[in-house]
Order: sequence, then C-alpha cells, then structure tokens
Amino acid sequence: MEVVLADALLARGGDPCALLRAVCAPLSAERAEALRLLLQRLAAGGPPPGEAEAEAEAVRRAAWEVALERCRPLLRGGEGAAGCGERLRLARAARGALRHCVQLCGAPLAARLAGDALAELAAGGGAGAEAAVEALAAAAPRLEEPALVARCVAAALALVREEGEGEEAAAAAALVAGRLLPALGGNGAALRRVWEGLLGAGGPPRAGRALLALSALADALLPRGPPGPGPGPGLDARLCPRFWRVVQEGLTERDGLCRKRARYLLKRALDLSGGQRAELRCPTDGGDEPSLFWWSAEKNEKLLQFWETYILIMETLEGNQIHVIKPVLPKLNSLYEHAISREKGCWLFHPSWHMCIYKRMFESENKTLTKEGILHFLELYETKHLPNSLGFSEFVVGPLMDALSESSLYSRTPGQLMGACPPLGMRLQKFLATYLMLLPEEEKGSFLLKFIQKMTSRHWCAVPILFLSMALAYIPACKVLGTEGLHALRDVLQCTMITHQILLRGAAQCYLLQTAMHLTDVEKVSLPEVSSFLLSLRPEESLRRDTMLWMELCGWLQVNDRCFRKSVTSDFEYQETSSLCQYVRSLVGEYLKTPATETGENCFMPDWFEAKLVATMILLAADVEQMRNKYSGKSNIEWIELEAFLNPLLDVLMKLGSNAYIPTLKTDKSLQLLLKLLQTRSLKCSNTQDDGVLFFIWKSLMTAVESILEFVLRRLTTNELSTVGDLDRCDLYLALIPEIVNLCLQVSWKRVPSIKNFILSLTNASIRNLQDRNCEEEPKLKEQIKKVASMASLTAVCEIMDRKPEAHLESLPSVDALKRFISFSQFNEVLKKPSYIEEESSLCEETTSQGWGKIVARYVRDQWICLRFILNSFPTLAPEYEETSEMSLSTVERSRKILQSALEALNILPSDQVLPVFDCMKVLVPKLLNSSESLCIEAFDLAWKIISSLSNTQLIFWSNLKAFVQFIFDTEVLAVAASAKGQAYAKIREIIFKLIDMSTTKTGVFNVVLSHCCQSWIFPTVDERSALTNAFLNAGNYCELITEACVFGTVFRRDQRLIQDVHAFIENLGEKCAANVVTESTNRDDHYVRVCAIKFLCLLDGSNILHKTFVEDIFIKLLDKDELVSRSRTRYYANSLQHRIKNRVWQTLLVLLPKLDQNFLCGTLDRVFQAGFGNNQASVKYFIEWIVILSLHKYPQYLNKFWDCFCYDEEKLKTSICTFLSVLSHFDIVLQNTSEKKPALKKALIVVLQWCFNHNFSVRLYALVALKKIWGMCRMLHVEEFEALTPVIESSLQQVENMHGTGNARRNWQRIQDHFFFATFHPLEDYSLETIFYTLPRLSELAEDEWISLSKFDRFTDIPLPPAFQWYHSRMELRDLKPSDWSQQDMGSNSAETHSQTEWTDVQKKIIPWKNSTPSLDLEMVFQDRAAKLGKSNSRLIVVASLIDKPTNLGGLCRTSEIFGASALVVGSLHYIQDKQFQHLSVSAEQWLPLVEVKPSQLVDYLQQKKTEGYTIIGVEQTAKSFDLTEYCFPEKSLLLLGNEHEGIPANLMHHLDVCVEIPQQGIIRSLNVHVSGALLIWEYTRQQVIKQKQQK
Repeated sequence: MEVVLADALLARGGDPCALLRAVCAPLSAERAEALRLLLQRLAAGGPPPGEAEAEAEAVRRAAWEVALERCRPLLRGGEGAAGCGERLRLARAARGALRHCVQLCGAPLAARLAGDALAELAAGGGAGAEAAVEALAAAAPRLEEPALVARCVAAALALVREEGEGEEAAAAAALVAGRLLPALGGNGAALRRVWEGLLGAGGPPRAGRALLALSALADALLPRGPPGPGPGPGLDARLCPRFWRVVQEGLTERDGLCRKRARYLLKRALDLSGGQRAELRCPTDGGDEPSLFWWSAEKNEKLLQFWETYILIMETLEGNQIHVIKPVLPKLNSLYEHAISREKGCWLFHPSWHMCIYKRMFESENKTLTKEGILHFLELYETKHLPNSLGFSEFVVGPLMDALSESSLYSRTPGQLMGACPPLGMRLQKFLATYLMLLPEEEKGSFLLKFIQKMTSRHWCAVPILFLSMALAYIPACKVLGTEGLHALRDVLQCTMITHQILLRGAAQCYLLQTAMHLTDVEKVSLPEVSSFLLSLRPEESLRRDTMLWMELCGWLQVNDRCFRKSVTSDFEYQETSSLCQYVRSLVGEYLKTPATETGENCFMPDWFEAKLVATMILLAADVEQMRNKYSGKSNIEWIELEAFLNPLLDVLMKLGSNAYIPTLKTDKSLQLLLKLLQTRSLKCSNTQDDGVLFFIWKSLMTAVESILEFVLRRLTTNELSTVGDLDRCDLYLALIPEIVNLCLQVSWKRVPSIKNFILSLTNASIRNLQDRNCEEEPKLKEQIKKVASMASLTAVCEIMDRKPEAHLESLPSVDALKRFISFSQFNEVLKKPSYIEEESSLCEETTSQGWGKIVARYVRDQWICLRFILNSFPTLAPEYEETSEMSLSTVERSRKILQSALEALNILPSDQVLPVFDCMKVLVPKLLNSSESLCIEAFDLAWKIISSLSNTQLIFWSNLKAFVQFIFDTEVLAVAASAKGQAYAKIREIIFKLIDMSTTKTGVFNVVLSHCCQSWIFPTVDERSALTNAFLNAGNYCELITEACVFGTVFRRDQRLIQDVHAFIENLGEKCAANVVTESTNRDDHYVRVCAIKFLCLLDGSNILHKTFVEDIFIKLLDKDELVSRSRTRYYANSLQHRIKNRVWQTLLVLLPKLDQNFLCGTLDRVFQAGFGNNQASVKYFIEWIVILSLHKYPQYLNKFWDCFCYDEEKLKTSICTFLSVLSHFDIVLQNTSEKKPALKKALIVVLQWCFNHNFSVRLYALVALKKIWGMCRMLHVEEFEALTPVIESSLQQVENMHGTGNARRNWQRIQDHFFFATFHPLEDYSLETIFYTLPRLSELAEDEWISLSKFDRFTDIPLPPAFQWYHSRMELRDLKPSDWSQQDMGSNSAETHSQTEWTDVQKKIIPWKNSTPSLDLEMVFQDRAAKLGKSNSRLIVVASLIDKPTNLGGLCRTSEIFGASALVVGSLHYIQDKQFQHLSVSAEQWLPLVEVKPSQLVDYLQQKKTEGYTIIGVEQTAKSFDLTEYCFPEKSLLLLGNEHEGIPANLMHHLDVCVEIPQQGIIRSLNVHVSGALLIWEYTRQQVIKQKQQK
C-alpha cells in the first residue's frame, strides 16, 4: 500500500524535487519514513519521460541536498538516543534515505560521504563513529576511486581489529560487521581488499572478530555461482587455507558465540558444496598433508555423511553433559573410517579437523568430558592404524599435554582397588610407546625433546608429572635423545623438586632417570653431562646405592662404557670416546687441583655440588668395576681402579696434619669429599664389612685418620678460624668427627685411643677458650668466632658421647671438666656483635648465609645441647660440687632456674632451633610439676604455641613435633600430672584434643602422638621406670587418646584422596620403585592411627588386672560414643562421617570382645541390643549382629535377654527386627556350646514363625532365612514335639523355593540366600583382623578409604603384634567374594537412592499406591467419569516427572497435563502437592488429574511395567539418534519421560527408552526449561491425536 501511495504521489505531484523539499521541512519520524519511500521509488523507477536528462539532474541535486543537509545531521543526532523510540525511527528512516540518495547520485555522492565519514573516524570517532559507519555503509557499494576504496576498507578493518574487551569496541565491531562489511561485499574491488585485509599476510584478527566479519561477508565469500579464482564475485572462501584455519580456531574457542559462527560458516560451505556437487580442492601448505577442504561430485554422498557426523559431534559437545555426549563418541570412530585411505595409507581429510573435536573436549568445563576425550584420543593408536601427521605431534605436545596437567583426571575408576594404576596412567604408557614406535626415525628425537621441554614450561603438579615421567620410562629403549634432551630431563627434575609429596617426587625422579637410560644416545652425550644429570637426583629420595635403580644405572654404564662422546675438556685427545674409569680419575684430579693464585686464606667455602658429584661418580665407577669383575668370574677383586680414584685424595689427607701450607681451598675440597664418602651407607648390608666397595674405601681412609684429626684439632682450637665465613668450615670439621669415630669403631678399634686423645684435647681447649674473659668493652670478631667454634665443638663432643656409647668416651677426664663447666655456665649467654670488623673479613660477612643473629641463636642452642647431655647423663646436677653458692641450691631450685631459662630460650630462639630446649624440659618438668605447676603449665603453653605456629612449615615441623610429644607425653610427666589431677592434667588433656584437631587438617600429627604413647605405655624403657607409678597406668588416665584413635579418620577432599591413591599405587610397586626403599617411612597415613590403637589393644592381656580395667573402660566409652552419634542424627547417609564413626566404634568393640569377662559382658549386653534397635547402615548392622552372635555363643545363658528383644511393639521393631532375625540365621553357632538345644530351638521357632507372617516383604524374607536354618537344626535333632508342624513348615519353605510370578519376590529370595552374611560368613572361623577391617567393609560396600588392608598392619612396625596372635587372615572363601547386590531393609536413609535397576529397597513400592485396594482400571474409570461429566476428553498419555525436584516446574507441568487431558502425572513424591509454590502454579489442577508416586529408584521397574502394558517410552533428550519433534508421530499409548533440571535423563535410564525426541532450536542457548519442554511435547501429542480423531470422524 505504501508503494502504491508513493507512486501515486510522484505521478500527481509533478515536480519530484519540490515534493522532496516539501516532505523534508520540518522532518518528523513520519515525514522521514515518507522521504525514504519516495527516494526508494525514485531510485527504482529510473529517469522520467520527457525532458529526461534535465529532470534527472534536478532529482540528483535534490537527493544530494537531502543526503548532506538532512540525512547526515539526522544520523549524527539520532543514534545516541537508544531509549527514545521516536529518535530510533527517525535514524532508521534516515539510513534508508541516505542509501537511496547514493543510488540516485552515484559515485560523486558516495565519494563525498565516504570522505566526510573517514575524516570523522580519523578525528577520534566518539559519539559520531556510528553515524560515520552508517554513511560509509551507504556509500560503499558505489565507491569507484581505488584510493578511497582502500581507505574505506582500512577503516572498516581497523574497527574490526580494534583490541579491547570493552563494550564500545565490541559494539563498533558488531556495527561494522552488520552494516559496513556486507555493503563492501557488494563492491567487487572492496571485497578483494577486505578479504586480503582479514586473512592476508599480516595475520587475521582475533578469532572472535574474524569470525564476526566472515559471517557478515558469507553471502559474498560463499557464492551460489560456480567457483572461480578471479576477484569480485568469483572470490570463494572455500579455496583459502587461511579461512579454514580461522574456522577451526573458532570451533575450539571458549566463547560459545564464536563456536556458533564457526559452525555456521562450516555448514554454509557444506550446503553450498553439496548443492553444487562441486569439484574443488583448497590448496595445501606444502608437504604430504591433505587439503584442508575439498569436494568431489563423485563422492558427494560420502562427503555429506562425513560432515553431518562431524557437525553432530561438535553440536553435541555444546551440551557439556556426559550422558548425552558419551553415546555420540563411537561416531568419532566412524569419522576415522571415512578420513583414512587404507589402500594408500594416508589421510583423506586433514587430521586437524579431528583435533578440533578433541581440543573442544579437552577445554570443556566438565572434567568428566575432558577425561573421556583424553582417553579416547590416547586409545586411537592402540585401535587405529593412523598415518603419520606432523600436526598430531604438535597436538600431543600442545593441547593434549595442557589437558594432562589437570591432576583430577588421574583418579581411579569406581571399580578399581586402591593402589591400582589409574586408567589414564596406563593408557598414557601404551599411547606414548605406540606413538613413538609409529613415528619416522628422524622425527622421534625432536618429538620427545619437545615433549620433555613441555614438562618444564609450566609448574606441573606432582601427580601429572609422575605419570608423564612413568610413561616416558616405559617407552622401549631407543637412542633418540642427545645433550639437549638430557638437559631437558634435568630441568624436569628441577620442576619435581617443587612438590611437597616426597614419595611422589622421588618416584618421578626414578622414572626420569630410567627415561634417560632408555632413550639417550650415548654417542651424543659426554660423561660430564651424564654425571651432572645424575647429581640432579636426590639420593635420599631416589638414586641411592644398593637400590634396583642404582644397579640398573651401573649396568647401563657398564654396557655403554667407552661409547660416550669425548668431553671437550678431556685429557685423552687421541681417543674419540671416553671410559668411565678414565673420566673418574681425571674428575678426582681436577677436583683436587688448586689454582696458582690460591695461596692464602680464603673465606669462601667451595660449593658442595662438586664434592657430591665426585663422590657419586667414585661409587658408581667402583660398583661398575665390581659388576664387571663379577660377570668375568673373578673371585678376588683387587680394586685397582678404586685405589686409583682414592690415591689423590689420600695424598692430600696424609699431608693435612704435617703441612700447614696446604691451600685452604684444597683442604676444604678434600674434607668435603671425605665427608661425602664417609656418609655413604649400605642399604643391604647391616655390617659394612659385607659391602666390598665401602669396606675398601673405609679401610683406605683409615690410614689418614691421625693426620685428619691433627688438622681438625689445630683448626678448631687455635686462632685459625677468625671470620664469619670460617663458621661454615667449623661445621665441616665438626661433621667429620662423628663419621671418623664411626669409621674407627667399624674398621679398626686400634684407632680408638687416638679418638679419645682427640676428644680430650678438643674438650679441654674449647673449655679454656670459653672461659677466657676478655676485658675489652668492644670484643673483636676473631674472639667471638673462636667462642662460637668452641661451643660448637663441645656440642659435637656431647652428641658423640650420646650416640656412640660403645666408644666409652664418658670415662675421659675431660668429661668431668665439661660437666663442671656446663653446670657453672650462665644459660642463654649471648655474644655481643663486634662493633669493628676487619676489612678483609667484611666482604665475607656480607656474603655468608649467616647473619650475626643466626650465629648468636646457634651459640645459645649449642649451650642447650650440652645441658641436655648433662641432664640425661647426670640427672642429680652434680651435687658433689657444693663449694659454691650456685651449686648449694637444692636440686628442685636448680631445676626451677633451668626451666625458667628454658622458657626464656624458647622466646629468643628461632623455631627451628628449639629441639634441645624441649629435650631439657622433658627432664625438668616431672621434677617440678608438684612444686611449680604454674611454671610447668607455662612451659606447656609456650611449647604448644611454637608447634602450632610451625604447622605450615614442612621441613622443620615434624622434628619439632616429635620433640614436643616426647616432652609433653613423657611417661613421668603424664604420671605426675595424673596423680595430682590438677591444672597440669587438664592442660595435657586440652593439648591432646588440640593435637587431634590439628590432625584433621595436617595428616600425620595424631600418628606421632599415639605411636609414642602406645610404645611408652606398653613397652616402657629402662629410663622410664618409676617408683611412683606403673607406665601403663597412663593409658587409663589418658584413655580418651585411645578412644579417639579408635574412631579417628577424616572424610578427605577429592584432591586429598587422589594423593592418597597415588601414594598407595607407588607403595604397591615395592622395590621396583627406588623411592619406596630410600624415602623414610613416615607412617603419616590416617589409617595408621587406628592400626596403632588396634595393635595396642591386641597386645593387652585380659588376665592382667590393669589391662582388664582399661579394656572395660574403653568398651564403655566407645558405647557412649556410639549412642552420642545415634542421638545427634537418627538417620544418616552411607559413608557419611557419622556412618564411619559408628562403623569404627563397632569394629573396635569386636576386637575387644574376647578380652571381656562374663560379669562385665552381662552388664553391657543390653546396651549392645539397644544399639541393634537403631536405624543402622548395613556395615554397622553386620558388626552388631556379629558381636551378639559371639556373645551368645560364649555365654548362651544370656539367650533370655535376646528373646526379650522380640517382645517390643512393632513400632520399635520395624527398622531393627531384621538385625535380630539375622542373628537367628546363625543359630547353630549360638547353640554350639549348649547341651540342651531343644528348648532354645522351640523358642526360636515360635519367635520366627510369627515374623514369617509380617506385612513387610523384607521382614518376611529375613524370617524365612532364619526359619530355614532353625528348621534344619530341628530336623537334625529329630525333635518330636515339632512333628505336627512339619507339613506346614516344609510346604511353606518349598513354596518359597518354587516361588513363581512376576515381580522381585523370587529373585530377592534367591539373592538373600546367596548374600555373604548368610551363605559364606562364619562368625567364629572368620573372626580376624582382615575380616573386621578389610573384608567385611568391602563386602558391605563401605567407602574404600575405610578398608584397612593387612599390609598396613604389617608396615606399621612401631607396635608389634603378640607372637602367638592367631586372628589375622580371613578365610579364602570370604576373601574371594565380591560385594553383593542385596540391600538390607534398614540400610539407612539413602537406601532408596540407588541407581541400579537390580537393587531391591526397603521402601514400600508406590508405583500405584491404590493398587491393592482398588483395581487400577476401575480407578481410571473414576477419573474418566469425572472428566466426562465436565465434558473433557482423556488421552492415553502418561507424563513421568519423577526426576524433577523443583515444585515450581512440577506445578506448571501438573497444570499443563490437566489442561491437555494427560491420563496421569507421575512424580517422585506426593509431598510436593502440599508445597505452596506447587499449588500456586498448579491452580488446583492436582484435584482433576491422577497423580502417581514413583520414586527415582523405582523408575526402572515402572517403565518395564508400562512397556508390558503396551506403552512406548519416549525420552525428552538430545541424542545422536533423537527424532525431531516436528517429524515424530506419537503412538496413542505414549509415556513421556522428562529429565532432571540439571542432569537430564540419567545414563542408566537411557537404554530403557524406546525413542528420544528433541525440540529443534535456532538460538545459542542449548536447553529449555523442563516444564516448557514438557509442555511443547504434550501439546504436540495432543495436536496429533486431535487430528487423528477428526480424520476418523
């Protein structure tokens, strides 16, 4: 109509120019729209007849005037007012008018508009940028001048490329893409420039912007005509590799809109190619790689099939729901079938398309999907023979390794046992070995190098680095790595040092060393490079002598000896290769060389790196020599090479005592090497003489002992140590002394007198140095350093006497002098900082690691070490020296003064130096607890404050904690505190609970406390004997420690469980992994707390009155704890903390049961029965039943108490009767010790028979099991009294055995009989630690972290089990069983939440709640009658909403179902009807619609039942085979299953569906609200049924 009016106006108006001017003034929104329409008709109509040219020129002038004077100002002023509808209409009309003005005026106006707009953009854009872009969009199609076209394109691309995530930049890019780029696409010259600008040599803009632009240009870039190479319309994006790279990048972008644009471009290209049946091939980048995109008319159908599958997978991945995606993954395999040519052995489609799918999966927010993607990719090379592709190697090193860095992916699958290798770890091993084998030889080295370098390019967590290292180690041996590869492996080793898990760190180091041995080309690396790599391994964590790894390394060195590349610095120029022995000889020689300039004192200690390197290589070369001689059959080894290694060192050491002019650097180096050799210990040989290499080394070094001791004595006792830097030398000398003492004791006792003389001289000289009082006010540095060295020397002497009592050094005269000196010393004496430091030493002080504060702290700590030695050796504090007023004080007073000094020391010393103070306090506090309790409590508080402050410090925390525990929980401290029952006793108990609390966040704390206490209580040492008390009394006084230990254990976070699982996996490797051998066993697993407590309880003797009282006390306290947990939460979930605590309580009670006497058990059995009445989880039930069976077996006289349990009312028994019936199923064990069995059997029969008629099905099953057992016993005893009942009972049992009919009755009867507790378990023969703590928890499906295997009892050696302990292993029959699928009647509140269709639950099935009272068909008629009276139709559609849990959605569905006449709505619980939100949305629909309750766990049975009734089960879900809603024809009897709001339809229900229907979608968001989805399908069903009814009529 508008067009007709405009044409009429132009025809009648005469002068079109006048008409245009009339419309323009004034210009409202309506006038602007009229103007646009008139200009449109003028542009479309061509020149008017008559005086055509003149009139046309006039129209052009008028249009020019309108464009510049009306439209442009309107665009500038109207765009900013987004909220004003009038303004927006005005602007929209102005845009259209401007475009038609350009059509009328042509290139001149276009050039004018473009020039003005470009000037505005160059001036800064701002508010006018949008108007300028609109002007350019109007002008672009008519631009002809090349320079102007180029400027216009450049401006458009600049806006598209503009960096920044701000709204303005995004809006500008969107505007350009929406308006300007399509306009430029219509200009042939401009399009080519835009194309080159977007995808030219300068590189495309960010993927998001590039895809935005390409989508806008899709009409121009993907033409409908035949493809051609020329410019303009012939431009075809399909022929450009850069275009496809951008599309691929977009498919894997994190932004969903980018991915959607990329899929749009891909689909558009595919539709175009398939429609044209084109013949085209995108040029390749060179090489053998296939084209990124090609099409062939001959293979049109196959190509369409391939790409349809590809797009289906990519679109399915958008859902992020694993149960939707998993069924689609097999289609990924079919892609490979199409993508690879088997005949030619090459790729038909570029492999990068497949990598896009995997990359999309790797970067998914759903970690389960990421894991699935990784596993699928790794499996490819096992199942598919894929041709080699450079892109695959880059993909492995790039996106795959980025994805593998996520620790959570390495978790075990639910079916795997703890300690098994996770699936990803195993798959990674196979993949890397297979992939490398398939690579061409020339590519293997570069791929592996990049792979290893990637492991150093980021901070990897411990778990991924471990499994990647393991995968590298399992690659079959091949020589592919050179020097660069060895350096990369060394860099990875540096990465592994960052992680805190020592065992994981050590295992990774072991695997990296194996990688180096398997993959290094020895001809490309030199021995110095190998030795440098070896030194990156920590001997205390991985590479240590006598491990399998060390022997493997020795074997590798032996096999490849003389094959290594010659080093650049080698002395053997005439040889191309280098042997190990030659290298080590030159290494030792070079190490001990001193530069010519080094003549005087040097304040810098050499780095320890060289000494470690030389010592390691000497030992390796010696072991290689020993291995070589062993293989050659030599019995007498002469150690020629080893002697050659040691001779240069011995030459220096022999001269130390006599030659005072040996350079300091040389002495330092020789002593460092000596110390490293002496510190080497044999793991296999307890006696050093059995280790040939070590014994020869030690025997050789014995010759230099006197010289070394003379040198050390001179350096320590004279004024030769004078600078701060010399203190490092002092540490070196003092570290040597105990090693030399050990050397003499091991190799030659003849040298012991020399040791004693040395100790005597050192002690006396040190005491003299310390006693020298300098009168000068300002002490000199040299004097202070001498004092520090002297105190450190006394400390070393004290520690040697402590640790080496066999040397009998305490008899030396100097020991008395030492004792006297320490007794007279002032505690916490500090050294003044020298005010003047000599110039030559100032540099040393600045560069040393020790500031003066550290030096003073060390000096104070050394004083306390000496005092500790005195207190432990002479606890009377030297009362014989009473001539001074200081020593005339009483022992108590003296102890009090020392304890006050100890508190002062704790305040001034750094936390890592307080150990000796704790040790002194352990001796002092018991003496003062009675007289100075407040001071002792202050000591406890201060010590705890230090420990709690250290809890985040990994290195020093554990040693300090151990000292703290030995102090607080010292036997005598505990005994004295408990005897007084004062504040100290309360404080210790408070500390116990603080430590337990700390254990919940720091694993291993409780282990230290409990291990120490249990050992000291049951195995007191000689030092702990006391006249006041027996050590075991402490166990009773602090029994809460054992009680809490029995139930200890936290529910770990997922990441903590992962670390535990990987730890268990490494430990299961045993000696194969050297880290297990060399790392110190810390026993920090939480299980060890309970293991320690249980082993402690097992050691107790019931005949010992102290032990008996303690056991009874623990038994009562554990029962109290169980009742407390039961009261706190009457219903609890399986594997919740409450469930675990109750389970641990009853496990411990079962262990204690044999130690209880009759009288005690008589008093507590009622409480055990009461516990049986609770709503217990299955595992707890089994333990209670077991305890009842064993108690009645031992004391059958208590059977009357048991019969009383059946006399309670049904309300109390409804959840617990099965527990007591289960006991009767083992009645033969109960009556084993009873002579008169008939009365008991008679009573049992009466009790059981009444429960066989219970209305609850599961109770009847339990009763029938018990009846079968009891009746069998009656038959064996031939009880005449029961003959009258024989026909009834036997026919009943026979009827049960031959049960027929539908439902679960027969299946459940068979299942309960096969259940382990009734079929296999024997309460007496299976009584063992393994059954209690491992087998039964496993069979009752308790969480795996609650299973404690026997290996943990074996590994925990702090507490040994009694030699005669018999109850250890389960019977093989029970151990081999798998968990049963029978779920007990009273399993707990989550028993009905199972997802397995085979599980039977205790909940009364409410599929049709009125089924038994009214036939279902009759009730349906009731509703139909009601509906008929209201004039409603009733369909055969059932809507199942049991999975939906939001009342709002259920209310809306109820209303929709009622309106469209559904026959029933199925919900998970009828309680939803009472919800206000439900009622608000249903508006009473529930009163007119049948509502059926079917719980989610009952859905499988319900769906099967409905299938038998002829219903088609329809799922509302997006799957690979789902039908489009618009194309699906609903059967009359349809059951519609709706998924959960978040999870959709669970995977276990998917295979019960007959068909899936999905709703076609056009938008970006992937899912509808479940109520909306249901409403759409309900309406579509109704619509189809209405049409059918009309057709039938």
